[in-house]
Formats: sequence, C-alpha cells, structure tokens
Amino acid sequence: MTKNIHFNISGMTCINCQNKIESSLNSTDGVIHASVSFSKGCADIEYDQIKISEEDIIRVIEDLDYKVLLSDTSASFDIVNSVSILAIIIALYYILQSLGILNHLVPRRLADTGMGYGMLFMIGLITSVHCIAMCGGINLSQSLPKMADYSTENAGKFRSIQPSLLYNLGRVCSYTAIGFLLGLTGMILSSGSDIGVSSLLQGLLKIIAGLFMVVMGINMLGVFPWLRKFSISMPRFISSVIWKKRRTTSTPFVVGLLNGFMPCGPLQSMWIVALATGNPFDGALSMFLFSAGTVPLMLGLGSVVSLLGKKYTDQMMRAGAILVVVMGLSMLSQGGSLSGWLPPDMLLYLIIAFSIAGVLLSLPNRKRWMRYAAYAASIIVFVGAFALWTTSENTSESRKNSEGRAQILNGIQVVNSTLSPGSYPDIIVQEGIPVRWTIEASDGSVNGCNYRMLIQDYGIEHTFGNGENVIEFVPEKAGVVRYSCWMGMIHGNIYIVENL
Repeated sequence: MTKNIHFNISGMTCINCQNKIESSLNSTDGVIHASVSFSKGCADIEYDQIKISEEDIIRVIEDLDYKVLLSDTSASFDIVNSVSILAIIIALYYILQSLGILNHLVPRRLADTGMGYGMLFMIGLITSVHCIAMCGGINLSQSLPKMADYSTENAGKFRSIQPSLLYNLGRVCSYTAIGFLLGLTGMILSSGSDIGVSSLLQGLLKIIAGLFMVVMGINMLGVFPWLRKFSISMPRFISSVIWKKRRTTSTPFVVGLLNGFMPCGPLQSMWIVALATGNPFDGALSMFLFSAGTVPLMLGLGSVVSLLGKKYTDQMMRAGAILVVVMGLSMLSQGGSLSGWLPPDMLLYLIIAFSIAGVLLSLPNRKRWMRYAAYAASIIVFVGAFALWTTSENTSESRKNSEGRAQILNGIQVVNSTLSPGSYPDIIVQEGIPVRWTIEASDGSVNGCNYRMLIQDYGIEHTFGNGENVIEFVPEKAGVVRYSCWMGMIHGNIYIVENL
C-alpha cells in the first residue's frame, strides 16, 4: 500500500544538499519516489507502507545531518538568530571596510595580488567543512575500500592514502581548469583591455560576483528562507546525472574531476569570482588556491570530523558563510566604484535596509494583508535608506573645509592635492570653469592599486608617476562625481558646487 508524505527540511545550504537527500531516499528500499526542493526547503515522498515506515524515512534524512520539521510552527522564522547573524555581518563589514582591510581580501588583477589570493585559500580552508558535509561520504567511499586492499607489508603508507590523494587531485584539476575558462570568458567580455568600456564591464562582473556571494552566503546561513528561490543552480536533470555518475564511478581521480561540475554554494561563488578576474590565468589561480584550501581537511577527514564533532563543524560552516558574505559585500563595493552605479558609502545604507526588509519578509505572515503590509514596509525601508544617504551626502559636503577647495586664477580653477598609498583626495570645484588639478605623488605613495585612476564621468584615465601629476577637466552641473582606482578598491569624490 502506497502513501505520499510531505516534509519540511531544515539544514540544507545548497543544491547539493537537495541531491544528497534525494539520492539517499530514492536508493532506500520501500521508497518509490522522492523529490527534494532546496528552494522550498521540503521533500515530497511516495513510499510503500509495508516495506518502510514514516519514522524510518525520517531517520534516513536525519542520519544525513538534516532535520525533518513535522509542523509549520517548528519551521517558524528564528528572528533572534537571524538578527544576531546580520548584526555580526554588518559590524564586520563596516570595521574591515573602514580600516581598508577588505580591499586586500578580495581577488584583484595582476597588481599586488598576494593577500587577495591568500584569502581565497583561507576561504577554501574554512568552507572545506562544507565539503566534508557534502562530499565526505563519496571521498571515504573512494578511499576506504581501496585502503583495505593494500597490506602494510607490500603497499606502504603512500599506497594507503593514494585514492584520497587522487580524488583531491581530480578536484583541484577540475576547479583550476574551470577557473581558466571562466577567466577567459571574463577577458573576452572585457575585450582584453583595462580601460574604457572594460572598466564598466569589470565593475558589472564584480557587482554580479558580489551579489552571488552574498546570496550564497545568506542561504548557507539559513537567515532568510525566502532567498533560496533566488539561488542559481545547474539544471536539475544535468545535476542529477552528474551526481549519480559521481556516486557510481569507481576511479577516485575521475570522481574528483566531476566535482567541478557539481557545484555547491561556496564553489558557485568562486566561479563568479574567477569570471570577474577577466584573465584566464588569474581565474585559474583563484580557483586553484580556493580548491587547495579545501584539501587539508578533506585528506584528514575522519580524524577531523571525530575531533571537531557536529557542534564545532556547524560553527566552522557558519564562519565560512559569514566570510563569503562579507567578501561579497566588498566585491559589491568595488564593482559599484568601477561602474559608478553604486557609491560605496551608499552600500552600507542598502545593507542595513536589506537586513531590515529581509526580516520583515521572513516573518510568518499567514494572511494576505499581512504579506502586503510586509512588502509595503520593505519598500518604505529602502526609500528611507536612500533619503538618509542623500541627507548624509549633503551634510558631508557642507562640512568640507578649505583643504581641497579650488581657487580661481585667471579663469582657471587650480587645486592641489597629495596622493596617499591607501586613499584618494576629495576636492571641491565650481561648475562650468576649467579645472587644473595637481596631485603630488611622493616616493612610495604609488602602488599596484592606486597607480591608475579612473574618472568615469569625464572619460579620464590617469597613470600616476612620482612628482607632480596634472589632471584637467571641465566640471558640469553641481553634484558629486565619484572616481576610483582601476580595481575599484580606492575611491574619492569631486564635489561640484554652483559657486565657490
């Protein structure tokens, strides 16, 4: 006798969780068909009551470290947990961005890349706990049976760990190759150039990368259940085929290669990062370092899992997800500076507005009018954030002192500034009068990030050299013109007033 049941499931962090649960259920004796949805956080199961019970099905799911929610009340929104996580993310982003640290944590291009790529390795190291949860069973299945085939007398220690090494080598090779192709795609989109339209496209790619990383990180944290609907994943029929192939293939190296085509949340985020580099070798290096960061924990899988326990494993996964979100916000800041579409100081207001609106939309609104009220309140929050940012802009402009203010001499505005290694100067000029802006760059003030400055509104690209650097332009109507370095990490403002 067959029966259909519907379960809500908590603990899913990406599309791989969906495939993992679905595959396990469909391979369980007595289950006729199981369909799991990550975006909806649920499972629909048809089973034979004679062969298996509902309790047995629940046990199969919970043995995979997910939780079956038997009632809608148990699936209610945890507002305290969500607000706490959001507060940590906002505070961490604000502190690191204010100190300029985030500019060194995000992958850049060829200049001064050491810290940025080093942080990709750290992200791989932290989020490798996620790899253990998703791929640990397959890793062990590829390694443990073969380890039994070798005796210590004739095989040695290396032969005993060889399958695990091959599995991880396959993963690293797959990730690196995909990073190369994505970086090549990014270069084609930007026409292989670093100026003009390329800067706009690079900014757009960074905005996409940032949004993708933020959504993935939030979904990994489970803060906003409704946000799962916006996750981007491989078509279901393709992912299912790859998942089944990966489970049945007996060669560890091939199984590792297939991992690159079965992306989880952190891996999908790194795909977009590789695309945003706009260079095939940078893309390959980004993915190589990220994948290399996941190797140590995967090689020491059994001992680490038993040592950490589930409690600390969950904490590590949360830490990795928070880091992914903060880096995504930094990518958004850089992309906003390069494209000119999103001023970095406005981003903080949007982050706070999104957090408030996200909480409002996540509250259990069972009546239609309550849902509409939540939508209306969310719109008001964003409008209010924009109004506050505008007020802040006007206040900051009015507080500018004489430093950086132009002087009109013989019909030309003259302004003098000094270049700093980690910041660009703000200046105040009058509309309609030509500007001669002299920036003094002393020895040691020019580095791999600030050496090229882009003023998108005026089509200006200036490469700094030691000594005096002269930039000339005619400011248009009153307002604020923002400019940045060629990577969007350092930015400044040109305040245009009606009358000095």
